Amino acid sequence: MTGESDLQKLLSSMRPELNPGRYVFTTVVGSVPSGVTPVVTVAEHEGLSLVVPLEEADAAGLAYDYVAGWITLRIHSALGAVGLTAAVSRELTDAGLSCNVVAGFHHDHLFVPYQHTDQAVAVLECLMQRSRLNWHGRGPVATTH
Repeated sequence: MTGESDLQKLLSSMRPELNPGRYVFTTVVGSVPSGVTPVVTVAEHEGLSLVVPLEEADAAGLAYDYVAGWITLRIHSALGAVGLTAAVSRELTDAGLSCNVVAGFHHDHLFVPYQHTDQAVAVLECLMQRSRLNWHGRGPVATTH
């Protein structure tokens, strides 16, 4: 199943969806602790990076310092698509919001500061709406909100 690679279509159809809960980035040496179900894992030389629900990190005694909300872009983006991450990051940057992006096989996932999740979703929905207007009018994607 091939994902979408056209940037206009990706932006105009991304449908940002906020997943419930709070998530944290942590790291462990060795394997994932019992009782912890990561939503993201990344093997690094320094250890295994995990993104896990906050409650599970607390229960396992895992250290963290960044509490995030998890937004999924509901468009199936091709892994080779060019520009989606840049466009989304630029919008969130312009709004003063940090963003950690993880590409899954089917979707892109954004982790933003938990206290600003509503603002981040609103920024992304604004980008999507502008892209829809521009796509139907066949104009370029506007980059301001």
